[in-house]
Amino acid sequence: MSAPVEIRIQPMSAAAFAPFGDLLDISGNPDKMINQGLCGRYHDRAQMAFVEGRAGLSLFNAEPRDLPMPLAMMERHPEGSQAFIPMSEHGFLVIVAADAGGKPGHPIAFETQPGQAVNFHRGTWHGVLTPLQAPGLFAVVDRIGAGDNLQEHWFDAAYVVCR
Repeated sequence: MSAPVEIRIQPMSAAAFAPFGDLLDISGNPDKMINQGLCGRYHDRAQMAFVEGRAGLSLFNAEPRDLPMPLAMMERHPEGSQAFIPMSEHGFLVIVAADAGGKPGHPIAFETQPGQAVNFHRGTWHGVLTPLQAPGLFAVVDRIGAGDNLQEHWFDAAYVVCR
């Protein structure tokens, strides 16, 4: 078996992540001030899209991972987008890949900063929820409805995610 292919983690940016989804943060000026001028509203930051069903909010509690980390599988949700909003002050690891004929292409790894969340566009290949520190508590907004909304792809060749 050949050595695993290294995937180097890169800093998260809205431009680099745009092909896969939306970076959710408070960059730029607020769209408007509310609550007697004491709260900036950064309006409509995610392109939530669902085929049938409805948006639902769930809580996920994931165990932190260590680096370097093997990457054996990626998944996607063809029926709806999926937003991951950390409920702690820590960034987290985000792994994505472009579609290559119905399976993920070469994976790309990003590390978010505190205060950032992500929304994966419908059908985007991504790694599993990967906090690097505890707690791994996230609010997740995704499609709730009938039908199968999960496709998994297990890699033949080994990948390892590292700094």
